[in-house]
Amino acid sequence: MEVLLLGIYAFFAWLVFFKFKWLPWNITSQVITITLPVVALTILILFLNIVAPSSHDIRVINYVVPVNPRVAGLVTEVPIVPNRPVKKGDVLFKIDPTPFEAEVRNYRSNIQALHKQAKAAAEKKDALVPRVALAQKRVEQYQELAASGAGNKFDIEQSQADAQNLASEMASLASTEAQAAAEIEKAKSQLANAQWSLDQTVYYAPADGKVVALTLRPGAMAVPLPMVPAMNFVEDEQWVIAIYDQNQVRKIQPGQEAEVAFNMYPGRVVKCKVDSIMWATAQGQLPIGSMNAAGGVAPIPPDSVAVRLLTDAGDKDLFLAAGAHGSGAVYTDSAREIQILRKVFVRVKSKINWLILKLH
Repeated sequence: MEVLLLGIYAFFAWLVFFKFKWLPWNITSQVITITLPVVALTILILFLNIVAPSSHDIRVINYVVPVNPRVAGLVTEVPIVPNRPVKKGDVLFKIDPTPFEAEVRNYRSNIQALHKQAKAAAEKKDALVPRVALAQKRVEQYQELAASGAGNKFDIEQSQADAQNLASEMASLASTEAQAAAEIEKAKSQLANAQWSLDQTVYYAPADGKVVALTLRPGAMAVPLPMVPAMNFVEDEQWVIAIYDQNQVRKIQPGQEAEVAFNMYPGRVVKCKVDSIMWATAQGQLPIGSMNAAGGVAPIPPDSVAVRLLTDAGDKDLFLAAGAHGSGAVYTDSAREIQILRKVFVRVKSKINWLILKLH
């Protein structure tokens, strides 16, 4: 664009000094003619970089989810094809469920046995209730007879021993019932964990997207190793990120207009809106106490800030490959009168994308 402006200026200078010869072409006019556009263009570009900052590093980024089996087992089915669309909920792979089903059956049988044990203890305890009441009643009766002189000490001691034995038996049954109830709760937790493991033998797509780097095949052993994913799942949700130097974002605010010229779409300008400025990036982290993994959706160059852009409704269905690159600008709320120049720059860049500059 700078060359275009200089060309227009040179054309008018030619008309003034050579075509119509309205002014003499001497040393003074030559210095002024050459210096004036350089100074004016420099001031214009510097001011334009503030009110309509441009970025030559605009990227399209997709979430990539490493897919790891949650349980270890023999892979029986992988019904997907790499780099083909997958809908949320589609089956990505299946693991042989036989050992997990056996574990679930084992815990269910254990729970049933414990329920029977607890029920038997409860029934025996309920049957002892009237016997305990009767034994206590007899103790009271023998004590009354002894007090009146019609009973003897041996009958009292025997009745007390019988009552104590029945009470001990009831306490033992209550303890057995409580222990069985505790064992049932423990077995239920184990059953829930076994059922969860069984459910993990079928892995479903977490979102709409595509599978890449597929290494899993039927007959292979799936092992939950985080460092060695079975496949990578690329979600369809995308981020359009514009990388700016830190001093260029002072006037950028959410909701402002933006335009992007992607290399993969020569001649087309994609309309966007500013979503947010990503103030927190991996460069804002310090390894305090441990080594922290890089945060954010992509590595950000040093001394830079990322601005997230959202495509407008008119370009919402435009296909943008993950990793697509382009350049563009954000139009702030200041000096809108001269922002037309930046829009011309963006459109010229989109036309230049038609050129394929290589020698082979």
